[in-house]
Amino acid sequence: MISGRCNCGAVTFQIEQAPTDVYVCHCSICRKYTGSNGMPVVIVRKEDFRWLSGQSLITHWKKPDADWESTFCSVCGSSLPGPNDEARMFVPAGLLPDEVSDLEVKHHIFVGSKACWDIIGDSGKQHDERIT
Repeated sequence: MISGRCNCGAVTFQIEQAPTDVYVCHCSICRKYTGSNGMPVVIVRKEDFRWLSGQSLITHWKKPDADWESTFCSVCGSSLPGPNDEARMFVPAGLLPDEVSDLEVKHHIFVGSKACWDIIGDSGKQHDERIT
């Protein structure tokens, strides 16, 4: 079991099973969301995830022309976990404690739309679109 938190610590959560696989999304939406080359996340089952504190501080924004919603802390602006699909949550990998040493980038998704300046330099498998 591991706990995670936003930058200011106001929003905290817990994951029952420690994840190992990191997925990096390189789509234009995630690039704009993070202001970087993409968004590294871990995927966990919804039943293995629970909020511990700060749920009232979570702000949501839904992109009008896409089936995409962001969640973030209204105090510090940190990206927060959100629904990946009906059964799973995505958790931004940077919210997990540094001591979670088993994490490794396994997949890069939406590589077909990555920024022209983005050079992927690890051994994670590259996918042009989303994988399930």
